[in-house]
Amino acid sequence: MRRFRKTWEPPRHPWRKEVLAAEIELVGKYGLRNKRELWKAKTLLRKIRSRARKLLALPPLERMKEEEDLKRKLVAYGLINENATIDDILSLTVEDILKRRLQTIIYEQKIAKSIYHARQLITHRKVIVGNNVIASPGYLVKKHEENQIRLKE
Repeated sequence: MRRFRKTWEPPRHPWRKEVLAAEIELVGKYGLRNKRELWKAKTLLRKIRSRARKLLALPPLERMKEEEDLKRKLVAYGLINENATIDDILSLTVEDILKRRLQTIIYEQKIAKSIYHARQLITHRKVIVGNNVIASPGYLVKKHEENQIRLKE
């Protein structure tokens, strides 16, 4: 099914020197193809943090239920641990999101020789997560899927 909404937002002011330098460093460190991939991660983080901030304004009963839902999702992705607080959610960074990408995890598990080699293995459909071939380097790996990553024979 096709999405009708963009999954990323560009920076409001794209030509600030500090922002450009920080973005280039992250693009190189995590082997991203272009800045749009970085902006997708930043947008995802922005949405998570926004949802956490909205929790603070809710009445206690609603807040507990919504907080558990958000925590369950973030724990599944390995972004926080089980006994994390809303402050821990608000202190997440874009690097935390980028570390959960399939490309980064394959490189960290020493399946690939470099971050770029990891990207090539994924795009050439050589990586299996569970029983599924994943062809997207930006796939966010859940915590329970980490030990199920392997190369196709």
